[in-house]
Amino acid sequence: MIKFFKYNWQVRDEWFDWCNQLTIEELLKDRRGGVGNILYTLFHIIDVEYSWIRGIQGKEDVAFQFVNYNTLEKVKSLSAKSRNEIAEFLATNLGSLKEKLVSVSWDEDTYTVDEILHHIITHEIHHMGQLSVWARELELSPVPANFIGRELMRRTINEKE
Repeated sequence: MIKFFKYNWQVRDEWFDWCNQLTIEELLKDRRGGVGNILYTLFHIIDVEYSWIRGIQGKEDVAFQFVNYNTLEKVKSLSAKSRNEIAEFLATNLGSLKEKLVSVSWDEDTYTVDEILHHIITHEIHHMGQLSVWARELELSPVPANFIGRELMRRTINEKE
């Protein structure tokens, strides 16, 4: 499971680098589908990941406001800050938590930790697909989505991505 978090973080960082070629206007331009624009999509991915991890930990949700993270540098900084906290948590023994039931303030149902971790991973992959569509609409090459060739099987969770 940790390998897929590492994969998502690596691909997210590559999208941040990819975004450097765009103006802030392009990053904030409303687009068809998805959650609206490129920068908000990256923000949304981070917000969802962080909220669910805090939910697993039994911590109160921190509702980030996009108005406070409306530049590429601010979204990158939020990603780095939240990733450090999440990586520390993922380095604990998750095996004993997988069947634990979790309730969160924004959902009426309860889920296992295992369901939530899978949701977080697939949520980000889904939105990376949307970013790829938008990249093609801009006539730019998207970030490669391959897991193979990233050497993720050899890194530890605490290494710099």
